[in-house]
Order: sequence, then C-alpha cells, then structure tokens
Amino acid sequence: MAVKLKIKKGDTVKIIAGDDKGKTGEVLSVLPKQNKVIVKDCKVAKKTVKPSEENKDGGFVNKEMPIDISNVAKVEG
Repeated sequence: MAVKLKIKKGDTVKIIAGDDKGKTGEVLSVLPKQNKVIVKDCKVAKKTVKPSEENKDGGFVNKEMPIDISNVAKVEG
C-alpha cells in the first residue's frame, strides 16, 4: 500500500541524511511503492555497461540511485 507523498517530480529538495547530506537538487522521479526518490547529481554510482548498439565500447556510466524519501526535505521557493 503506497502512501500519498508530498514530494513531486520537478520539486527542489535538500538531502538531510546520508553521504550527500546538505546537497540540494531537483527530483527526477518518485518511486511511491518503494518510498524513494531519485535526485539529480545526488547518490551517484558508477555502473558498468556492456557494449551495445548505442554504446560500442561499453565502459562506465554514472547513474543516480534512489534515496529514501525520509532522507530528503522539500525546499520552499
């Protein structure tokens, strides 16, 4: 059962806990069933990518990972 969330896509939020504490960023997506959000340029992980049609060489890609919604606070204004 998903809870109604007060944070929406496009909102500006501040990270209040974790490694990126103090950073602010825009919400790229909300995952209501998992109670998580993805914030631009926060909690970035390096992911390995196999070679494909789009990426001939493969290699590493920086990807934003989900953050628990309790660890972010909406910034007013």
